[in-house]
Amino acid sequence: MARDLPIFTAPTAEPAHAHAPFLPPTIAMGGGSSAESAVDGSVPLRRHPDWIKSRMPSGENYHELKRLLGGLALNTVCEEARCPNIGECWDQRTATIMILGDTCTRACGFCAIKTGRPTWFDDDEPRRVAAAVRPLGLEHVVVTSVARDDLPDGGARIFAETIRRLREACPGMGVEVLIPDFNGQAAPLRTVMEARPDILNHNVETVERLQKPVRKRARYDRSLGVLERAKAYAGELGAAVHTKSSIMVGLGETRGELSQTFRDLRAVDCDILTIGQYLRPTPEHLPLVRYYHPDEFAEMKAEALALGFKHVESGPLVRSSYHARDQVPGAELKRIRRAATVDAEGRVIPQAS
Repeated sequence: MARDLPIFTAPTAEPAHAHAPFLPPTIAMGGGSSAESAVDGSVPLRRHPDWIKSRMPSGENYHELKRLLGGLALNTVCEEARCPNIGECWDQRTATIMILGDTCTRACGFCAIKTGRPTWFDDDEPRRVAAAVRPLGLEHVVVTSVARDDLPDGGARIFAETIRRLREACPGMGVEVLIPDFNGQAAPLRTVMEARPDILNHNVETVERLQKPVRKRARYDRSLGVLERAKAYAGELGAAVHTKSSIMVGLGETRGELSQTFRDLRAVDCDILTIGQYLRPTPEHLPLVRYYHPDEFAEMKAEALALGFKHVESGPLVRSSYHARDQVPGAELKRIRRAATVDAEGRVIPQAS
C-alpha cells in the first residue's frame, strides 16, 4: 500500500513559466502546524499543513518508465522538480520533457531554475527527443522549456520541429506544449501552432496585480494575448487545439482577483485551467502568504467550470501537467476505450454481465 509522505525538495530546475518547485517543509512560511520550541529558544520553523502530502511513487507503469528513462539523455521536469505527482502521472504513461537546455534568461520571483546567458543549443534536439520518447510507449507527453530570450524566435522552431518529430515517431500520442510568451511576437507563436499540438499551454501564473514581482519580464495582457492568438491561429488552420493556463495561489492575491483572472482567461476562450498551491523554493524567493484549504480549491473549481472551462484541475498539489492526458481533444473517447471495448465507429460494445 502506498504511504503518505510529506513533500520536500531542494531548489531544482523548473521551467520559468511553470509552477514553482516544491518547498522543503522546514522552511515553509505561514500556516501549518508549528513544531515545539527548540531547546536553544529559537523560533520554531513552520511545516506544511497535513493536506500537503504526496504518495510514494509506485505502480508497474511507473517502474517501467523509470527504468526506460534512466538510460536516456532527456531532461524531465517530473524528476528534476521532484514533482509529487510523478508516480500517478508516470503510472498513466504521461511525462514532461524539457527542451532548450537548463538555463533561463529570466529570473521569476517564484522559480528556482538557474538563470543567466544560455550557451546550449542543439539543432538535432527534436530528432533526439522523438527517438528517445518512442520506446517509452507514452499516452501523452508535455514538452516545455526554459525561456530563451537570447534566440530570435525564443526557441519556437525547436518546439515546432519537436512536435512534428513526435507525431511521426509516436502516432496517437497526445502532444502538449507549455511555452514562454515569445516576448509577445506573433510569428514564433504561429510557428508553434502550425505544428498542431493537441494542447497549447501558457501560464499566467498569478493575478494581474502581482505580475511584476512574480514574473518580472512578463506581462498579464501579453500572456492573455498569447492564448487568444493561439486559439485564433488554430481556427485558421482548422486544427482541434485546446488552450490552457495555470495559476498559483498563496502569493497574496485576493479571492476577487482570482475570480477576475478566471473571467479574463475565459474571455480569450481558454479551455483548460489548473490551480495549485504556491510553495516557496528557498528563502530568497517570494514569501508564501498563506495556504489554501482543499475546500477552497473545490470552490474555485466549481466557479471556473461554471464560467465555461472545458476542464479544471484544482488542488494543493496540482501543477501544469497534472492529468494532462485527460484534457486533449477526444480524451473522453480514449477513457472509454481504456475501460471498455469500442468498435471502429467509436460505439461502446456492451460487456457481458
